[in-house]
Amino acid sequence: MITIIFPYRDRDLLRIEKSLDSLRNQTNQNFKVLFVDYGSKIQFSNQVRSLVDSYSFAEYFYSYNNKQPWSRSKAINVGLKLTETPFVFISDIDLIFRNDFVDILFKLQDPKKAYYFKVGFLSKEETALSKDFLDYQISFSSEAGAQGLSLFPMKEINDIRAFDEFFHFWGAEDNDIHCRLTRAGIESIFYDKEITLLHQWHESYRKSERNTLTKELQLKGVVKLNQQHLLNNQKNEVIKANREDWGMLISEKDYYELENYESSIILTNKVEVVNHFLFIELPRYEKRILSIQFVEDSFQNTLKYKVKKIVGKKVTKYYSLKEINDKLLLHIISFYHVFPYSYEISSDLKSINFKIKK
Repeated sequence: MITIIFPYRDRDLLRIEKSLDSLRNQTNQNFKVLFVDYGSKIQFSNQVRSLVDSYSFAEYFYSYNNKQPWSRSKAINVGLKLTETPFVFISDIDLIFRNDFVDILFKLQDPKKAYYFKVGFLSKEETALSKDFLDYQISFSSEAGAQGLSLFPMKEINDIRAFDEFFHFWGAEDNDIHCRLTRAGIESIFYDKEITLLHQWHESYRKSERNTLTKELQLKGVVKLNQQHLLNNQKNEVIKANREDWGMLISEKDYYELENYESSIILTNKVEVVNHFLFIELPRYEKRILSIQFVEDSFQNTLKYKVKKIVGKKVTKYYSLKEINDKLLLHIISFYHVFPYSYEISSDLKSINFKIKK
């Protein structure tokens, strides 16, 4: 048997159904699906669970990361910790599988090789249609640099401690794991002689990225940061990533303990206040919940402050809430992502709320 892992968050039900239907039609049914919901909106997750549970080969798992930034690495690692088969295929909820794809996976199984697959990409219009696999019109196909959809031997994945959990938002985690496997003596092979997978259209992370604060969590420059981390791992010939406790689910208990914690410390956006919190206060908190709300200092919007700034007098320096967002998220993914935490931007975009249990 082969395990297929689907990392997922907040995508529409129709694309899930299309993907799982194409697996239901496989000529080889000797597989199981681990569907890892990495923090979809809780009110939506029940619908997703109901749909996934209607497929006999699929098992649904929910991790309470809904008030955290997306991390494909961490979502996949949750699934890898649950995997009991000798080989695993890392999938994507947007995929449509050719009906002999599982057969191909079995033929390619090799403890010393990792395979990644050529993918055909569908347009927005073509994605909206329901067709047989061979009838879809492909807009373009992936090249050797796209390594996201891969067949791995599980022992070797465990030996290198799985996907690097530093990677958040978008980019580089797939290339990184293939590079680390190569350094561990596992050959990476691009299966490009035919297209056996189709990718349903969706807007890319890069196109959705904004330079201003948004309710949806974003970190400016994270794509380049992830790429730099990949290059650094290559330079230092890193093989093993993560601590030994990688792949941990966020429990319902931890989530609601944070959610129901009402006491909060209010901090302003003064430069010295923010820097002191990030570099002094946050590292020192231990064995309790810390709840912080960042808001703009009311003095920043007064006429007195604006006049003093215009005439060149010495004034207090402030970070924008967007700057605080980027600095705090960078600290979290660098040092604190292993702890239960929640991060939320208010609907009016006037405050940032951060809770962590250390």
